[in-house]
Amino acid sequence: MKRSFNQTYAHHRYSKKSIMKKHYPVLFTLTLVTCSLGSYSQARPDSMVFQLGEVTVTGAVPGLFSSVDRQQLSAYHRLNTAQALNLLPGITLASVGPRNESVVFVRGFNLRQVPVLVDGIPVYVPYDGYVDLARFTTAGLARISVSKGNASVLNGPNTMGGAINLVTAQPVHRLQVGATAGWLNGGYEAALNAGGKWKKFYLQTGVSVYQQDYFNLPAGYTPTKNEDGGKRENAGHKDVQFNIKLAYTPGANTEYAVGFIEQQGSKGTPVYAGADTLNSLFRNPRYWTWPYWNKRSVYFLSNIQADSVSYIKVRAYYDQFRNKLNSYDDATYSTQTRPYAFTSIYNDHTIGANAEYGHALRQHNTLRTAIHFKRDVHKENNVGEPVREMTDHTFSWSVSDEHRFAEKWALQAGAAWNFRRNEKAEDYNSQSKTISNFEPGQNHAWNAQASLTHLFSPARSLAASVGRMTRLATIKDRYSYRMGTAVPNPDLAAENATHYELSYNDAAFHGLQLQGALFYSRIGNVIQSVNNVRYDTTADRWLSQMQNTGRAAFWGGEAAAAYVIAPGFHSTLQYSFIKRRNLDNPEIYFTDVPEHKLTASAAYRQHGHGVTLQGEYNSSRYSTSYGAAVSPFFLLHASAQVQLRQWLQLGAGVNNILDRQYELVEGYPEQGRNYFVRLTFNAFIP
Repeated sequence: MKRSFNQTYAHHRYSKKSIMKKHYPVLFTLTLVTCSLGSYSQARPDSMVFQLGEVTVTGAVPGLFSSVDRQQLSAYHRLNTAQALNLLPGITLASVGPRNESVVFVRGFNLRQVPVLVDGIPVYVPYDGYVDLARFTTAGLARISVSKGNASVLNGPNTMGGAINLVTAQPVHRLQVGATAGWLNGGYEAALNAGGKWKKFYLQTGVSVYQQDYFNLPAGYTPTKNEDGGKRENAGHKDVQFNIKLAYTPGANTEYAVGFIEQQGSKGTPVYAGADTLNSLFRNPRYWTWPYWNKRSVYFLSNIQADSVSYIKVRAYYDQFRNKLNSYDDATYSTQTRPYAFTSIYNDHTIGANAEYGHALRQHNTLRTAIHFKRDVHKENNVGEPVREMTDHTFSWSVSDEHRFAEKWALQAGAAWNFRRNEKAEDYNSQSKTISNFEPGQNHAWNAQASLTHLFSPARSLAASVGRMTRLATIKDRYSYRMGTAVPNPDLAAENATHYELSYNDAAFHGLQLQGALFYSRIGNVIQSVNNVRYDTTADRWLSQMQNTGRAAFWGGEAAAAYVIAPGFHSTLQYSFIKRRNLDNPEIYFTDVPEHKLTASAAYRQHGHGVTLQGEYNSSRYSTSYGAAVSPFFLLHASAQVQLRQWLQLGAGVNNILDRQYELVEGYPEQGRNYFVRLTFNAFIP
């Protein structure tokens, strides 16, 4: 018997009726605020970016194609950060199908190698370094910034392939309010953001909910043994977020802020619906649900102008991650009696701080140094088992110097030392039901980078950079048994990548902006699974182990252009090419990233009215290391906005207009044609 998302989660109070009851106060408040502020001026849709939340960016060409702003998030209706990041060149949207996670790759590097930050605070999961970007909604964001390749050494450890920073908004008026309410296939969205600035203080708050009970597969979908088409089973999710930020600005260049973000999520995991007989899920599908996937972040940020030539930035934070995974016997999602059925609980947290000091040695030379420290704690257990704890301490020290000379050249160089020490790693023996300790371990790694930029003019530049960046092995890399199929390796060393890049940025032509980059990355000490390292006589099988044995090379290029055809009418074109090769074992393929990605858009906006058309092409990509792949696909999307009042806008759109059947990973089909309608309110009191 097939069960919808609501049926599966009935015992977690996630039926439509209960959701409406639970969020009725939010929707009522949204309506009340709309009515009470409707007579005031229209608020700027792009609320001022929270300056304290930005991080140092080097190694990426500045400009239009390295960030996504609030206006783009709204125009393209991108409700989570994974969808938003897919708007940028060099970034690939991917899916971890068996876990129903949305992730991205930055020039071929995954989220373990490209950390995710919120206002400069790391938010990735301590255990494995990953994060499900679909759980991070965009309702309270002002900008998403990306560094590719040689991210600044000042950003801290593990930025081997770059860094992603989600920057929240801050108010610029005495009172400003933004609200959205919308319908989409299988669900709805609602958000309310309010803030105000008074003399030396400002306050920003927000609440949002984004729920989808199911999505529809394309009309031409061919049924499989686990999926008959129509509504995709167990594909629902619900994400609620609350945030508040209070800041004090005693001087023009001095600011202190405290922030709190609460995320409460839940999701299902659609069953594998592919035809790859070598995939273990073909014969033994997973029946998984995640009753909760929650994060909580509390942070303090500051910028102090020490004197006319020096500043100090300090950040301190506590980030908590908790989730629960239920594995059931079958598609009824009701019993847990078979050997593969279990309930797993994670309870992780990170406590950390970092400080950055900058000093202008002279007019055109600035020296910066930074220290980072964090304590990662991972606690896990299956129901009926004792809790095991694993704790890591990570430290990083870095220095960077930038010098401008002859008004046409800029030279930047930096270095960092990263160190990780294990404090506790508990091992559980399910046979004797006892806990013991792994031997503690430690590892260190050096980063170094340099770039030279030639400024032809303020609007045209050419830059060359080289850098060696690293990633320290995660707790999972070192200690996971991988469900009884692997041997832990506490002594894993860091991966490293040497990046070479040549980039060009040009906005000198009237109405035209061009950007291009060529890159080559040589990767060493790759952490990969090595088969047949030990024979398990009890289970009668060979076990694998994660080891530093791999070498790889990534190379490619990006080109992007934006052109204002006429007032209010603009277009963009982006192309990304990447080749990834396993140098030691060429027959083992890298997965999830197509060699070619092409996107194009055209938009017309005047006086609040607008129409947007976007197309995206992805070539084929591997889903498994042994060669199972998904077909290339082309998607077409369209949206329109109508200004009903100065402060009220109606939007609507359709995604996958052609109702194409496509997959990001083999066995997990994506949405067919789907629609949305959204009402947006923006107003402020000066």
